[in-house]
Amino acid sequence: QVQLVESGGGLVQAGDSLRLSCAASRFIFSIYAMGWFRQAPAKEREFVAGISWNGGTTYYADAVKGRFTIYRDNSKNTVYLQMNSLKPEDTAVYYCAAHRRADSSGSYFYLDDMRYWGKGTLVTVSS
Repeated sequence: QVQLVESGGGLVQAGDSLRLSCAASRFIFSIYAMGWFRQAPAKEREFVAGISWNGGTTYYADAVKGRFTIYRDNSKNTVYLQMNSLKPEDTAVYYCAAHRRADSSGSYFYLDDMRYWGKGTLVTVSS
């Protein structure tokens, strides 16, 4: 059974940084695009960042552009999300997901694009 396990969440103050990790197993990680999504309380799950199969292309939601960086290490079957200059509005459960394809056909990852999901890690940013 495919597993995506997120880690690195926690409680931080506004302006701090966190790095999330997502370790994948039981599927061919290196041929699929990967994404990070988040869901804040009482809100819809939303796209945060995505990366193509080889790391050559990255995608970001406007809300995080310039502050977050997604990257991957295919030798470790792991995708990361470096989050800098965190804001209280970044508070959410962050989910890692595997795309159905090697790359996006556009500039955004939709929920329906994603094939596998992790269980999420909570990030709380206090003001």
